Amino acid sequence: MVTESLTVRDNRTGVEYDIPITDGTIRAADLGKIKAADPANNEEGPGLAVYDPGFVNTASCRSSVTYIDGDKGILEYRGYPIEQLAENSNFLEVSYLLVHGALPTKEEYDAWVHEITYHTFVHENIKEFMQGFRYDAHPMGMLMASVGAMSTFYPDAANISDPDNRRLQIIRLIAKMPTLGAWAFRHAQGKPYVYPDNDLSYTGNFLSMLFKMSESKYAPDERIEKALDTLFILHADHEQNASANAVRSVGSTQVDPYSSVAAGVGALFGPLHGGANEAVLRMLRRIGKVENIPAFIEGVKAGNERLMGFGHRVYKNYDPRAKLIKQQAYNVFEVTGTNPLLDIAQELEKIALEDEYFVKRKLYPNVDFYSGLIYEALEFPPEMFTVLFAIGRTPGWLSQWLELVQDKEQKIARPKQIYTGERGLNFVPRDVRWA
Repeated sequence: MVTESLTVRDNRTGVEYDIPITDGTIRAADLGKIKAADPANNEEGPGLAVYDPGFVNTASCRSSVTYIDGDKGILEYRGYPIEQLAENSNFLEVSYLLVHGALPTKEEYDAWVHEITYHTFVHENIKEFMQGFRYDAHPMGMLMASVGAMSTFYPDAANISDPDNRRLQIIRLIAKMPTLGAWAFRHAQGKPYVYPDNDLSYTGNFLSMLFKMSESKYAPDERIEKALDTLFILHADHEQNASANAVRSVGSTQVDPYSSVAAGVGALFGPLHGGANEAVLRMLRRIGKVENIPAFIEGVKAGNERLMGFGHRVYKNYDPRAKLIKQQAYNVFEVTGTNPLLDIAQELEKIALEDEYFVKRKLYPNVDFYSGLIYEALEFPPEMFTVLFAIGRTPGWLSQWLELVQDKEQKIARPKQIYTGERGLNFVPRDVRWA
């Protein structure tokens, strides 16, 4: 049997090391075996470590949740192409797939939908907690705080070693996130909170809690419902991104899932992660009209403008989610009317995909390029965009968390550092220093 390995020669000592290669990776601990004498004390020094800011080439876990091939533009949940799931499935079925690792039978699906539907209500004290925020509180701050607060309402969630208990908390979180998100939206508008309607679908109920006014029964438009459900699917997971890493890092302390997911919400709050679609809208508005696009493109090439919604740290091809969102944008505009920014977006995309400058740099539209247009058409303020992202991402976060707590190789997250400060200083008392 041929064993793949990497032979490393330490030029400090002349010693060679054979390091096993598994799944295209080497273990950092194997590099730690490479040591040289420490000239300061004539003893063996510390082993080699890897310096990798942002974990751009470091695998922190083994995972079977999501597969991405950025060069080929492939995204799969549990082996299923995102295109097939977006076209043929719905968000709750995809959530089941992510959490359980397989598609449900009819009986399993019906039970799953029933359980989530009847856990959409939250404790009245959580409602009072949310009402305590200022009128201008950011919805993501409200969501992050209320998700964390739920750990105090379900103290049994701390028992993460019990599979049945874990499943219950997962159902609660997926079910209650739309309620919390919708209430944060209503809070900012000074409108009364709307309770869940269990006669509606998961996404239809969310739309009801967002937009219901004086009507006795809210009936969402099927095209809007489908578009939002598709967006939830496309956002459901994306491998080891910043928020998934936050969920796993906090979860590695064996804390309850509410605290871990609250950490994920906090990471998503950052503009480099969850706020890119808002930046796309600002860019399109600044361009103003189609005739201004050539000048804008030249500004990008000169370094005076930034092309938002293009390029991705993972994808070096067309983001498969962008194509799916683009089609849903057309469906939404059939209901809401065309957004004039769509014409600018389409022409900008056309030019960028043909221009050698952008093609050479593999700058293709990503998931954020069209999603903001849909959210704006639905009359969401920009600060709500990331809340919608968080609702869709919740089953992915929970799948990552569940995988973490069952992985015997995982340890509490504790990265190394390279210390660059002073050493061996002598403390001088205040009366001497200040004399």
